[in-house]
Amino acid sequence: AARLCSGAGGEAEAAGGDGTMLRHLARKLRASGPVTVAEYMREALTNPGQGYYTRRGGVGESGDFITSPEISQVFGELIGIWYVSEWMAMGKPNTFQLVELGPGRGTLTDDILRVFKQLASVLSKCDVSVHLVEVSPKLSEIQAVMLTGGKVQPNPEDESAYMKGISKTGIPIFWYRDIQDVPPGYSFYLAHEFFDALPIHKFQRTEKGWREVLVDIDPEVPDQLRFVLSPSRTPATQNFIQPEETRDHVEVCPEAGVIVQRLASRIEKDGGAALVADYGHDGTKTDTFRGFRNHKLHNVLSAPGTADLTADVDFSYLRKMAQGRTATLGPIKQREFLKNMGIDLRLQMLLQNSGDTATREQLLHSYDMLMNPEKMGDCFNFFALLPHHRLVHPEKKDKPESKSPLPPVAGFNELLLK
Repeated sequence: AARLCSGAGGEAEAAGGDGTMLRHLARKLRASGPVTVAEYMREALTNPGQGYYTRRGGVGESGDFITSPEISQVFGELIGIWYVSEWMAMGKPNTFQLVELGPGRGTLTDDILRVFKQLASVLSKCDVSVHLVEVSPKLSEIQAVMLTGGKVQPNPEDESAYMKGISKTGIPIFWYRDIQDVPPGYSFYLAHEFFDALPIHKFQRTEKGWREVLVDIDPEVPDQLRFVLSPSRTPATQNFIQPEETRDHVEVCPEAGVIVQRLASRIEKDGGAALVADYGHDGTKTDTFRGFRNHKLHNVLSAPGTADLTADVDFSYLRKMAQGRTATLGPIKQREFLKNMGIDLRLQMLLQNSGDTATREQLLHSYDMLMNPEKMGDCFNFFALLPHHRLVHPEKKDKPESKSPLPPVAGFNELLLK
């Protein structure tokens, strides 16, 4: 769980890997000069040959970090209940797409589909399909085995999806490389630990004004990378720094802004909702860029391509980028969201039904990991995009007093009461 909070301890790991990515970057830097942190992250994580996600993507016990769904099935079950609850609150449309961005090993979707199966009588008249946006060939193979038992087929006749299959519970699943390839329609979106891995630009306030932090080769040490400041303003400095910014060091993720704009315009047009779960802040933190390898903190510039690189999500930026097209809720702490979703009740049921001590201990340990403020409870946040009419009744001039109250949004309901 070290990956989950910035400054969560752990020793920097020694350089590893075969150094192919480092040599590639070193050649590039010598030829064309320093690159932005965003370009460095993009190369290190998604380079087709040597990128961390394209080559390995270490989620889980044997990988480089563990995510909430890997810790406890309860996490995914409660998220599944959130989607069903919102579907019911929005009048039970007869079709919905569950769209997950960066589904990891597929564990979260698997847990959600189990909930959908348990609530089959409620969803019986609804046409449900699953759409996974995944760039990593390795991870899409793992997801296919997890969700369909490996029964998938490439999908050449329909260019937008590159693979399709049927889940073990009988629901059609499609894989895409980009959110824009997902067909339009009433959709529920899920982004769990997705935005934190998108490339960021880093900026530093200096006596001469804002300068961008760049990555360059260290002239003193062959094939070692270092951070430098841009000598003058870069296009990113001019475009991404808000005039009202008070911090001295700022991280901005333009790609996250673009994706939120796409989600907001899709929800505005077709209905549905988006749930974002990630570690982050509401526009207060400064330097959160870090690397993880073998569950330990790892120097971000050492052995690129062999470690996960990540930065806290700035939820204030996501809210701004929704541009008022949708309503936004949160961010609220993970422990508050899960408590509002009834995690305590679910834990009690599981404890009552578990026969052996080892299972009980595992359940309590998982609960502590998810809820303890010192672990994941406080550094993880939940944030939602919803259509405006979900929170505010459309104006009815004739009989405003006859409006029935809107059902509270599950997980966020305490925020609503405030």
